[in-house]
Amino acid sequence: MNRFIGWLSMTDNRYFLVVNRQWKNPKLDYILPRITHLGGASFTLTSLFILLILLPNPYKILVLHALLALTISHLIVHLMKKLHCRKRPYLSLPNVNTFINPLKDYSFPSGHTTAAFSIAVSFSLHMPLCALILIPLAFLVALSRMYIGLHYPTDCLIGALIGTISSLVSFYIFPF
Repeated sequence: MNRFIGWLSMTDNRYFLVVNRQWKNPKLDYILPRITHLGGASFTLTSLFILLILLPNPYKILVLHALLALTISHLIVHLMKKLHCRKRPYLSLPNVNTFINPLKDYSFPSGHTTAAFSIAVSFSLHMPLCALILIPLAFLVALSRMYIGLHYPTDCLIGALIGTISSLVSFYIFPF
C-alpha cells in the first residue's frame, strides 16, 4: 500500500507541475484565473438563486436539484478537508506559479471543482444538451485550479467525483 501511495503522490506532483509550469502562457494566465471563479461559492449560489427566481415553474425543479447537489457535495468537501488536511501545492512544492491571493486552507478535495461538477451534472441530467457546454466548463474549472497552483490533480478528480455523485443522488433519490 505504501508503494501505491508513493507512486500516486509522485504522479500527482508530476501532472500538477505539467499543468502549472509547462502550460504557462499569457493567454491562459488571462483566461484560467477568471474561469476558476465559475466554481466559487459566490458565483454558484448567486447564479442558482437568480435562476430560481427568473425561470418558470417547470425549470425550478432543475435548479432545486442543482442546489441540493451543491449542498450535499459541499458538506462532504468540508468534512474531507477537515479529515485529510492536505497542504496546497504552492505550499509544498518549489517554484509553483500562483496568482493573486492564493487560498491557505486545505487542498483536498477541490471545492470549486466539486461545485462546477455538481451543477453541470445536475443541469445535464435534466437537459442532456446542456452537457455539451457545462461538462467541458466544469473540466476547465478543474484545470484552472491546478494552473493557478491551488490543487493537485487528485484534488480535482475527487472533487469531480463528489460533485457528480451528489448530482446523481439529488436527481434519483430526491425526485421533487
